[in-house]
Amino acid sequence: MELAPGVHIIGGNSGGRVRAFLIEHGGELTLIDTLYETDGRSVLAEIRRLGRSPADLKRIALTHAHRSHLGGLAVLKRESGARVLSHEWEADIIAGERKAQPVTILPRLPLRAWFPFQVGLALGRGKHPPCPVDDRLGEEDELAGFQVLHAPGHTPGHLAFWASEHRLLLTGDAIATWPRFEAGWPAFNLNVEQHRASIRRMAALEPMTVAVGHGDPIQQGAADRVHSLVDR
Repeated sequence: MELAPGVHIIGGNSGGRVRAFLIEHGGELTLIDTLYETDGRSVLAEIRRLGRSPADLKRIALTHAHRSHLGGLAVLKRESGARVLSHEWEADIIAGERKAQPVTILPRLPLRAWFPFQVGLALGRGKHPPCPVDDRLGEEDELAGFQVLHAPGHTPGHLAFWASEHRLLLTGDAIATWPRFEAGWPAFNLNVEQHRASIRRMAALEPMTVAVGHGDPIQQGAADRVHSLVDR
């Protein structure tokens, strides 16, 4: 599925209907997040579908260092030689040098995210194959036609991506549409005040299309729906 010219969404049912985004820009490919599966098969299949090769993948950016977004990273790095980019706070987790910050094990809504995702993170299980980060990304950096937004709250180094030309916002896990529409899965948001500020900032962009880390994109009334999260 193409969200905007050259911006392709990838993902199925695994990993909590997690999503990744493959971007064609300047003759090169850039990937944002790598899905849950450790073999990278869905991303490699999309690259082939576009008539490209893994060597055309030059950059892999991570919204944050949670397992469902890191599964395919190591194999995609190996297959493509792409440079891996993340916020500096997430880099040592991605490299396997530090565990992701735990969350409560007590059940929280939505219950469909409680097991295995919340339980796994609470117990430090479900580890991803580690991969070193090559470069750091931060506020107002540019990546394949997108402005990088530091959007903390879900994690301290959580990133979102904004393409003003298409009014397309990639929110990472700051917003979810699966299993319901909300400001991310509440048990996973580590700093409520930071997260609220990040949602306000996203709403102020007035996006036409919002693509999230878990679930289907919002392509109708997107700005109003993000504003509704601020009102909550």
